[in-house]
Amino acid sequence: MSREGEPGVVAQDGVGVPDALQRLWTPHRLAYVKGENKPDGDEPRGCPFCRLPGLGDDAEALILARGEQVYAVLNLYPYNPGHLMVVPYRHVADYTELTAVETVELAEFTQRGMAVVRAVSDAHGFNIGMNQGVIAGAGIAAHLHQHLVPRWGGDANFMPVVGHTKVLPQLLGQTWELLAGAWHDPALARP
Repeated sequence: MSREGEPGVVAQDGVGVPDALQRLWTPHRLAYVKGENKPDGDEPRGCPFCRLPGLGDDAEALILARGEQVYAVLNLYPYNPGHLMVVPYRHVADYTELTAVETVELAEFTQRGMAVVRAVSDAHGFNIGMNQGVIAGAGIAAHLHQHLVPRWGGDANFMPVVGHTKVLPQLLGQTWELLAGAWHDPALARP
């Protein structure tokens, strides 16, 4: 079953004794592993979450929707297809620093994100949360962001545990098209 020619799949013979394994090379993840594109300190300068809204092209920035206080964006290194984040425009690190208005819109965008992902992909459940601080696992601790990770029965397998690799069946651009297209669908409005 050769997947050569598919986006993101690289055929390479390599050296050594041939075996029955197919290699899934993900060189784009090296930037994440090495900590590139992360702010150096607590300053907004250089923060990707502060930079994204100013790019102008929402598809390029992977921004699904914009509100007055927050925006929804696809995670560049998703755990599952449809993994999005709700991010305040204001550069704050801690949940307690949000204003009441920011907190409400963050909650509303999270609910909207759930409805959109369910409608587009029939997700069976969600992991929703924030990692507050580096010690808690925050990759970009200086700018608060809430994760919304869709889940399906059987979506976890040995690859992340044994191979330290997550197999994603959909490209980010395809995910963006589906979710951004459904975000403003009036049929998904809350009652």
